[in-house]
Amino acid sequence: MDISDKQYDEMVKKASPNSPVWLDCIKAFLIGGAICCIGQGLFNLYAMLGMNDDEKKAMVSITLIVLTAILTGIGVFDKIAKHAGAGTIVPITGFANSVVSPGLEFKSEGFVMGTGANIFKIAGPVILYGTSAAMLYGFIYWLITEVIM
Repeated sequence: MDISDKQYDEMVKKASPNSPVWLDCIKAFLIGGAICCIGQGLFNLYAMLGMNDDEKKAMVSITLIVLTAILTGIGVFDKIAKHAGAGTIVPITGFANSVVSPGLEFKSEGFVMGTGANIFKIAGPVILYGTSAAMLYGFIYWLITEVIM
């Protein structure tokens, strides 16, 4: 059965449900904001424990990463992310989830060829291109501020 591109597009539109864009945006905003509030709460908690600014910042990041890894491992984070969308992807929690999820998915294949080989399947490109972009931008900044001016 041969169909044209236009007919195919019409079939896809009929079969695809409409996305509640405004509701999705509100959920992403609220859940992402809640994650940020949790981070601020942790920051305040660590301040009460007498940590300096660098220690507080590091501990907030570490705590959020560990909590996300645990929630991903027990299947809770994916349920939250299903409703939050970009609200969980943008903060550090999305990165932690992108590292833990493939590791769990491939654990049946062993620690080396399963978890080890696949743990950075999603996060790897982000690390690679993020680091490369940072180096490029740093070089451009250095050129502008030190060499040209």
